[in-house]
Amino acid sequence: MVVIVVSGPPGSGKTTQAKLIARHYNLRYHSAGQIFRDIAKEKGVSLEELSLIALKDPTIDIEIDRRTFEEGLKGDVVIDGHLTAWILKDIADVRILVTAPLKVRVERIAKRDRKSFGEALRETILREYTQYKRFIEYYGIDPTDYSIFDIIVNTEKMSIEETFKVIKEGIEKILKH
Repeated sequence: MVVIVVSGPPGSGKTTQAKLIARHYNLRYHSAGQIFRDIAKEKGVSLEELSLIALKDPTIDIEIDRRTFEEGLKGDVVIDGHLTAWILKDIADVRILVTAPLKVRVERIAKRDRKSFGEALRETILREYTQYKRFIEYYGIDPTDYSIFDIIVNTEKMSIEETFKVIKEGIEKILKH
């Protein structure tokens, strides 16, 4: 039974890498971000609006974390999300941070979501700011403290395949011990 968590900021490549890891190791895949998107859809609001609502309503984060933790307890899963490494730190076998510079991430988000760079930048900055505030206020977690991670990969200058190769080598070394 293995639990691998992949955290990182929006547009870093965490979802892409988490899905590749799950497929390669024949594990289930779970996305904390998808739960957030589902809640936004249920409430009929944008992700941006839900981020602002979540600043005042901790039940949104609590529900996401509860569902995420339950998935982790089932085992044989790869879970991606901004806070998953912290939420599952006591049960995760491997904690991975996937990151990239803001400009690179915003370009990826704009392309993926078919938005202008300016719109993607504004949304990303707001999203990251509200998340940072919630993480500190609700959990006492500093999301810039990377000391809990086993593997840290900057995806800026590597292809998806090259990034996966680095992550895979790290996972295999860690799981051998």
